[in-house]
Formats: sequence, structure tokens, C-alpha cells
Amino acid sequence: MPHGRRRIRTAVVGALLTAAALAGCAGSPGPGGEAAAPARPKPAATPTSAPAPASAWAVPPASVAAVGDSVTRAFDACALLADCPEASWATGTDPAVNSLALRLLGPGKLAGNSWNLAQSGARVAALPAQMARAAAERPGLVTVMIGANDACRPTPAGMTPVADFRRSFETALARLRKDAPKARVYVASVPDLRRLWDTGRAEPPARRVWELGVCGSMLADPEDLGAAAEERRASVAGRVAAYNRVLGEVCARDALCRYDGGAVFGFRFDASLLSAWDWFHPSREGQARLAELAYRRITAE
Repeated sequence: MPHGRRRIRTAVVGALLTAAALAGCAGSPGPGGEAAAPARPKPAATPTSAPAPASAWAVPPASVAAVGDSVTRAFDACALLADCPEASWATGTDPAVNSLALRLLGPGKLAGNSWNLAQSGARVAALPAQMARAAAERPGLVTVMIGANDACRPTPAGMTPVADFRRSFETALARLRKDAPKARVYVASVPDLRRLWDTGRAEPPARRVWELGVCGSMLADPEDLGAAAEERRASVAGRVAAYNRVLGEVCARDALCRYDGGAVFGFRFDASLLSAWDWFHPSREGQARLAELAYRRITAE
């Protein structure tokens, strides 16, 4: 079989499985078993205080915990329909990725001082429970990347309401502060899903995968430029923007929290930085770029 045809066949096979596994494809559990409709957490106040001085971030943390979704698990970065935590931007051990934890802790301390508690398919409603597990480790730094699955639903009607998104994120930070009040927090913005559509819509393998159910709210009918399709995409893009505002606002009220300022949202993931299996998750190279963005923000004075 010619190489091109084999690649397309691989993408389509991946799509058939991915359509049942990705949280953004249907109301069924996503990869890793995340429930489609987790119980809504009770509202909780986020600690408010003045911004922490730069010196609070000057000393590298002694440990790193990561919470979030399939991007932090490096899903589809190494193999079809599989988490690849060794390639995670946050806590991975792969020197080619040079993860955030690897940069901050060094290879000798990585194994016993980093925890990847993210879950493929997770939405923000799962974040409080993840954060409670992170707090139990008393980490020096917690990384947060969440929200893509809240926007990536079969249709825009299924997207997480902004008020619910805010409530869950506030609850998650409050749970961290209960048991780990001194932990620093890095919050990554939600990626630009509309740009992802624009990047892959001209690629036949991407269209074959997406048309089978990947992030239907944004990526369904990728070649349709009609008014209804454009309105649908604009609705999803607007919700992503709203989620990012929430992340920035809530983080700003916590003295030891740093939002990335929209760095992940603004980063242009080209085809080489996306998984060849699903054209949705970052490849190893994409994971390396996420690690670099996080390291720059965390070590900035």
C-alpha cells in the first residue's frame, strides 16, 4: 500500500475509534473514562489577595503536579488512542519534549517529585477532584490545562455554560488552597479551536477524521462555509474566549496563580505540531512547544 494511502487509512481507523473516545465527540465517556455529566460542584469562594511579588516565583518549585485533560496526558502523541504521559508537556520524562517538570526539577528528581493527575476526556467539572488529589501531594507547583472538552461537544448546545465553568474552576482553586496554601499555580489558556479547524480543513486526512465525530461543535462539516456553519463555529469560538476570560479573572484573584495571558490560545499549531492520528491533539513536537510556553511564563520576572 502506498505511503499516502496507508496514512489516510490509519487516520480513518483512528477516527472511528476516536469518535467513541474523545470527550468532544459525544455524551459518552472520553478516553480515560471521564463521565459525560459529572456532578456539579458546590460554589466556593476563590481566595483573594494582592498579586504575589516576583520573588515568590524566583525559586524553582521542589515538585510539580499536573491536572487537566488529554492534552496533559499527551493522548495520541505516541500511539493510536493511548495516553503517552512520558511525552506530556507538564511532567513528561522524554528529553525530546523537555517537559516543564524536567526543566524545573532536573532528571534526577523528576520521578519522585511530579504527578500527572490529568484525565483524558476531562471537563472542568472534574477539576475540583483532580485538584484535591494534587493538594494531597503538597506540590510546589500545579499546572492546569482544561476547557477544550467543555467547548468540544457534539453541538454547541452541549457546551458547558460559562457560569458553571467559573464555579468549577473557583471550587478547584479553593480545594487546592485548603491543603496546599503555598502551592504556585500555572493556568494555561484554552487553545483556539477555530484556528485548529482552519489549519486542518484543507487536509484530506484531517477531514476524514473530523467528519467521524471529533469535536463536532467546531469541526463537523469542515468544508462547509455556509452561514449556519460559520455561525456554529463563531459560537464555539466565543465560548472558548469566555472560558479564557474566566481562567484569567479567577487566577488573578489568587496571589500565587499565574495565567498564561492567552499564550496557548494565541499559539499557531501547524500540521507538524498535531497528532497524525487525530489532527486534534498535540504531537510530541506540539507538546514540546507547550512546555516552552509554560516555562517562559513561570520563570518570567
